[in-house]
Amino acid sequence: MAGRFVPRTAAVPRQEPVPGSGCASVPPRTRTWTPPWPLDLRLVLSPLRRGPADPAYRALPDGTFWRATRTPAGPGTLRVSASRDGRISAAAWGPGAQWLLDGLPTLLGADDAPDAFRPRHRLVALTQHRRPGLRLLRTGLVMESLIPSILEQKVTTDEAYRAWRLLLRTYGTPAPGPADAAFGTYGLYVMPDARTWSLIPSWEWHRAGVDAKRSATILRAVRVARRMEEAAAMELPEAMARLELIPGIGPWTAAETLQRSNGAADAVTVGDLHLPGIVGHALAGDRNADDEEMLRLLAPYEGQRHRATRLITLSGHTPARRAPRMQPRDIARL
Repeated sequence: MAGRFVPRTAAVPRQEPVPGSGCASVPPRTRTWTPPWPLDLRLVLSPLRRGPADPAYRALPDGTFWRATRTPAGPGTLRVSASRDGRISAAAWGPGAQWLLDGLPTLLGADDAPDAFRPRHRLVALTQHRRPGLRLLRTGLVMESLIPSILEQKVTTDEAYRAWRLLLRTYGTPAPGPADAAFGTYGLYVMPDARTWSLIPSWEWHRAGVDAKRSATILRAVRVARRMEEAAAMELPEAMARLELIPGIGPWTAAETLQRSNGAADAVTVGDLHLPGIVGHALAGDRNADDEEMLRLLAPYEGQRHRATRLITLSGHTPARRAPRMQPRDIARL
């Protein structure tokens, strides 16, 4: 059937889990932390979610959040929950467990500075008041946000989420710890390492719905993955410049990445199909605003423009849809 994804793993065998790390009986490392300010885990962590069936992220109805990632120390799985008294409880498995626990406060916004934000519009001020637990996360990991951001270039979110899901389940590593036991067939997966990404054959990208332009951009990025990861410790202008050295990575992709990896409060997303109209509608009643107009409206928030747009999108004050949704392309027919 045209467009159906049939995994082929002969060319690039799926990465094997670290010995012993996938066993549910291995005790996790744990940590508790009480932030000195309100914290809404769902709001903070939701930017890491790439679709409702993201193999690297899971949010459970009981308020527990799971994340599988590739840290500098190796694969790791993190489970986070919050108690009514505000205490954050975390457990982690795998070689990257201690790295994840050490970075827990930073991940959850300890380096963020929302007090520096001064709302200039009533809608923004009201949303900030209603969302006191919003902090901008910082993962400190560039590639885990860069690759899915590249997959999201100029396609529908459903197409991008499908590609991310299929590629991780085919070439990723089963998450350390009890993730497989907890989630069964659709357990968590750690994304492939740079070498594995580089070895995925062209026909597998094609079957995942990823065109040659996006796959080529990912391949260029993973060849210099270490240089890309260095951007996590850079100031925003230098980090943007580092990412945009790769042909195929522009301001939109760089901003979407650095919002997550660096907690970049001023990394405004330019080049988005919907955001200018959302910002224009919310701040000036102009649903036809373009990037130039959006930046003009956001000028009072210089240094905090990403936070401003995040609050605007959380306000729910978005224009009604007038045009039909963008239709997915079936590149398997090309």
